[in-house]
Amino acid sequence: MANIVCEPMSENDIKLLYETVRIAHKSLERGCYPFGALLADSDNNILIRKGNNILNSTVLHAELLVMIEAGRRYSPLYLKSCTLYSSFAPCIMCTATASLTNIGRIVYGCSSDKLLELQSKAKKKPSYSLSSNAVLDKSQKDILILGPTQNEELIEAILKDHINFGSNDFKVLNNLVSI
Repeated sequence: MANIVCEPMSENDIKLLYETVRIAHKSLERGCYPFGALLADSDNNILIRKGNNILNSTVLHAELLVMIEAGRRYSPLYLKSCTLYSSFAPCIMCTATASLTNIGRIVYGCSSDKLLELQSKAKKKPSYSLSSNAVLDKSQKDILILGPTQNEELIEAILKDHINFGSNDFKVLNNLVSI
């Protein structure tokens, strides 16, 4: 069962979430949706950074890419001491993959509800409305979840690149997703 924590994030958590914002922005510059994720060890050293890569496949979410690489590079025992940081709460697929990869902690910036709100405003087909917490509530593993952030400046930074979801910049992506 997930251990869901609603407490203030540490200074290091906030710093690493800002790094996911930077990664997400680079993803946007490559023509992908602006999502970023990273894996950090127990000393807050960044081990893996990934942005969304849905130009190659609609399932290549930032968090999934981090978990694929983490599973290749590190043992499940080591990964239990690591944290997955994500600009938004990971989707169903990415949350389940984090559990299967044996990640011990997930920290995210904005909630899946916030993402659904943005998608609705952009008249985009929404994704699933099942939260990471709900997915992990059915898990047999104990994973600490921390999020969403209450830091207003960080929330603003995360949302900045998401405001244009309905713009022409995403015409190619919207066509790809419709296939």
